[in-house]
Amino acid sequence: MKQTLTIKQRKDLETKMAKVLKENVKELSTSLRRILLDDLVTAFQNRINVLIRAQEKRNC
Repeated sequence: MKQTLTIKQRKDLETKMAKVLKENVKELSTSLRRILLDDLVTAFQNRINVLIRAQEKRNC
């Protein structure tokens, strides 16, 4: 089973990550912050999918 985020869920996650990482990314330009947040959300979603597949294989 592949976990896919809706556009709203993705935006919500980006917003939450931006709040958490605010101090760490303050030196970056707005465009680089957006790129970084998009990459982090994508990586998070991919990791979740890998873990779901691993768990499914383990439970078979």
